[in-house]
Amino acid sequence: MAADNCTVLCIASYYKGDRFLIRCKQEGCRVLLLTSEKFLNEPWPRQAIDEVFALPHFQDRRLIVNAVSYLARNRPIRRIVALDDFDVEVAAHLREHMRLPGPGESTARLFRDKLAMRTRARELGVRIPEFVGVVNHNDVRHFLATVPGPWLLKPRSEASSIGIQKLHHPDDVWRAVEKLGDEQSFHLIERMVPGELYHVDSLAADGRIVFAEVNKYYQPLLDVYQGGGVYATRTVPRDRPEVAALREINAAVLNGFGLTRGASHTEFMRAHCDGEFYFIETSARVGGASTAEMVEAATGLNLWSEWAWLESHPNETYEPPPLQKRYAGVVLSLARQEHPDTSPFTDPEIVSRLDKKQHIGFVLAADSPDRIEHLLTDYMARIRRDYHMVLPPATSALA
Repeated sequence: MAADNCTVLCIASYYKGDRFLIRCKQEGCRVLLLTSEKFLNEPWPRQAIDEVFALPHFQDRRLIVNAVSYLARNRPIRRIVALDDFDVEVAAHLREHMRLPGPGESTARLFRDKLAMRTRARELGVRIPEFVGVVNHNDVRHFLATVPGPWLLKPRSEASSIGIQKLHHPDDVWRAVEKLGDEQSFHLIERMVPGELYHVDSLAADGRIVFAEVNKYYQPLLDVYQGGGVYATRTVPRDRPEVAALREINAAVLNGFGLTRGASHTEFMRAHCDGEFYFIETSARVGGASTAEMVEAATGLNLWSEWAWLESHPNETYEPPPLQKRYAGVVLSLARQEHPDTSPFTDPEIVSRLDKKQHIGFVLAADSPDRIEHLLTDYMARIRRDYHMVLPPATSALA
């Protein structure tokens, strides 16, 4: 059981992390949830939460500090956990303010700030696309003159592919930069590396990576997000050489970034031009888009649940449970229908169906990777034909 008086404050500016909350409660913790008013009425597992609090928004950091400090007057908060990517830096700031254990602001920045990620990865000797921060314009000019395009103009602290612009000519870059005004320094420019995008979903404990599952997207997320495609990913067969290579690079990144205990979702591109793996970005949280459900369907390990154990037993040695060796995949899409009818999909490999307004999605599992490939290919085609809807990409998480 967790240590006595283990009160965990979970910060979630979006609705997610049910399994984390439930496992924390099962381990004997007192569980507090702080979310935004917009998500207060979502189906949180209230039976696992001792108290729920909400703020109008999460944009004012001082407001959050004041609110949490007020709660702490009568509640012995011992751990603070960010359930969403956008809350990682806020949680770190609160830990620093309240002098609580866990990643501080310098470490958290490596998992949120794309410029910090790349700078640290370069120091570690990890292969990355050439990049430059949009700070000094002479540095930007030199970059554009010496690094071939196309280039990606990226916000430093957004998630997924939000706000990324693909640009082909220096004049286009400068026009985009000028439009940013005072927001320029919150962006970077990176050489676009076309290739195949992988993600490694991990758990760290006791300063080492104790679990790492390698998965591969059907299309790079930027293509899906800006091209209006159907999202899909699946387990990479574990005997393929890229699995061992990616696990090694992933460990180098996470150990070098200081993730000693917790969960991570990290992305790498295998470039078409040279076949090498390039680090793209990482995070100190569980991957979204049903990643945890897919990993659990393949291995039996739920990333949210195991992460909760790590947080509720901070001083105990951790070993992952025995793992299954199955294969799984996810397919997701926006749907034209408000509540799409998924009854035509009847395969026994379906583990779960997404229950979300104007979305359609499935998690699949099988003993054979070939079966997963076949089903995902079939489902993607059927979803494009009968359900798929495209919306303009958001320019920020608040859009």
